[in-house]
Amino acid sequence: MINLVKEELDEQGLPTGVEEDNKTSIDEERIAEPFDPENIDVSTRSMTVDLLLSRARSGMIDLQPDFQRRWGIWDRMRQSRLIESLLLKIPLPVLYAAENENEGWEIVDGIQRLSTISRFIEPTIINEPGLVLSSLEYLHAYNDKVFDDLSDKLKMRLKETELVVHLIKRGTPVEVKFNIFARINTGGVRLSSQELRHAIVPGVARGLLEQWSTTPEFLSATTHSVRSIRMDDRELVLRFIAFKSFGVEQYKQADMDSFLVSAMRAINNMPPPVIAEMLQSFKKSMRAAQNIFGDDAFRKRYDVHNSRLPINKALFEAVSVSLANLEDDEINKLEENSQVVRNRFIDLCSHRGFDSAISQGTGDIGKVNRRFEMMSSMLKGVVSHDN
Repeated sequence: MINLVKEELDEQGLPTGVEEDNKTSIDEERIAEPFDPENIDVSTRSMTVDLLLSRARSGMIDLQPDFQRRWGIWDRMRQSRLIESLLLKIPLPVLYAAENENEGWEIVDGIQRLSTISRFIEPTIINEPGLVLSSLEYLHAYNDKVFDDLSDKLKMRLKETELVVHLIKRGTPVEVKFNIFARINTGGVRLSSQELRHAIVPGVARGLLEQWSTTPEFLSATTHSVRSIRMDDRELVLRFIAFKSFGVEQYKQADMDSFLVSAMRAINNMPPPVIAEMLQSFKKSMRAAQNIFGDDAFRKRYDVHNSRLPINKALFEAVSVSLANLEDDEINKLEENSQVVRNRFIDLCSHRGFDSAISQGTGDIGKVNRRFEMMSSMLKGVVSHDN
């Protein structure tokens, strides 16, 4: 039975080029490793807008982090009405932040609100033009006004407004931070899993994933179809590194997110020669995938006539790592017999067990092992036989 394929959408409803990742099904969802409350260090602070902007001005809060979608996705009306709420003394939702090793804060939930406030009160912090209020619901007299047009009383009201910040301290384990933020990540503009990982795991991994996702080999193999706005491209790269570096046998708990968090931390500690070798392996895999599968690389294919589907994350793992583990002469044979590989791949996708392993509950340990074993076996089968 073929599963209905859904493509991930961004916050504007546009396709991202990647199939929606069904990591767990309702009956499979479980806590892989109970939290130790002693490891969770969260403080709650009530801070004035003026103090938060002071931290942003000094660089202790980054209002333009590269992991975050641009604050500008809020239109002018929504930004204006947030300022109107402050003027009316209406409390805003709490902010969530993670403290880094330098005691700076990564705002994980609330960057849109803080950036809007900064744009109105002190736009130089985010290097943007000041906000001109418009479409206000109640304070119509303040339409077309900027911060300097307000009375001293209203200016002080804004600056002295207190916002509640839940700060997860730097001693809290990264995996715990991720799960906490995943639980509270329920706002109107939710962060993707990779954006959350990017927020809480600083270090060289951030730049590395971005660089690898823009290599000609990756872009060609994915036909330039994976949009970077939700960091899906970086997650694909991370999945390759995680399974290539650790090996499938190290995936011992049904928690793909924690596995990938651990991989980002591992990248931060990898010696440069290891990273260079891994990059060459990645590029080799991308070239092979394109040469063998063409425009169908990393996409489900049930029939030679069905339309092209989005990139599938589980397939990307299994195909890219399986190819990277082959010798050059084996790759050459697969390329010479690419049509045989494609036909067998169609048969593989039509296999109920394999289709389930790349479509439903893809974070399950058994399904992770199954898709890697079946993909590797199919490729080895082509290599070891005359076709």
